[in-house]
Amino acid sequence: MKRRDFLVKGLGASFAAGLLAKHTHVFSAESAVQMAKDSYDLVAVMGGEPDVMFDRAIAAMGGISKYVKKGMRVVVKPNIGWDKAPEYAANTNPLLVKRIVEHCIQAGAKEVIVFDNTCDQWQRCYSNSGIEKAVKDAGGKLVPGNSESYYHSISISGGKRLKQAKEHEAILESDVFINVPVLKSHGGATLTIAMKNMMGIVWDRGYWHRNDLHQCIADFASYRKPTLNVIDAYRVMKQNGPKGVSLSDVITMKSLIISEDIVAADAAAAKLFGLNPDNVDYIKLASQMGIGNMNLEKLNIGRIKI
Repeated sequence: MKRRDFLVKGLGASFAAGLLAKHTHVFSAESAVQMAKDSYDLVAVMGGEPDVMFDRAIAAMGGISKYVKKGMRVVVKPNIGWDKAPEYAANTNPLLVKRIVEHCIQAGAKEVIVFDNTCDQWQRCYSNSGIEKAVKDAGGKLVPGNSESYYHSISISGGKRLKQAKEHEAILESDVFINVPVLKSHGGATLTIAMKNMMGIVWDRGYWHRNDLHQCIADFASYRKPTLNVIDAYRVMKQNGPKGVSLSDVITMKSLIISEDIVAADAAAAKLFGLNPDNVDYIKLASQMGIGNMNLEKLNIGRIKI
């Protein structure tokens, strides 16, 4: 593939405009060695299947072994909130989840745990999302999140509205936390992406909705920063999120964003969706709190077209 910038129509054009800044590099397959040597704040991939895009993205970030060492306990946290088949884009793509688990196991992880505090009945969500089979086939372990007994109290010293919460013990006991949301619309939060996805690792989400949802999302991000954020935008629910109504709510974008910076990841995903990150309150609030950087112009971004 030639080294060149590329333009895509519609929503992809806004993504290109937002991410193809002066610090952005476009890579071909033969440049993988150089990618691993460089340091990128964020990598964006377009045009491949979910597993292939992750392979390329994690290589550009320095490889999974940069994050996962032998004997570590890893938690991979997708969105598995809804009793929906993969094509509805209500949950994270199972092929992406499978590939992340495989990478972690190949890196020597002692255990790779996958879970979510689901909105619909958890066993149906795990099964019908395709994620249960994907995780088991990859050698990972699924645990439930449906009982308060799994959650333990934590304090959020930097929180403005959210001062405490109960967090799932799998996260508390993990060495590595990989946050894997699906990009989609959300009636209350505008978008659900990486920071919003962390509502699935706490018990009482209702408190967040009753007490300034956007500020609570930012507050929790000040306490819990994932090791890595991998945003699934292979299929994107453009309306009627977070659960969706029909397949007409979904468009295929074949994209993926990866970053250690949760605010940067969400800002880039908002751009991909077609929104200014300033118009998603929790992104702006988190940036103002110093949790991460929403100014994509200031980031070193690697962009890969497959």
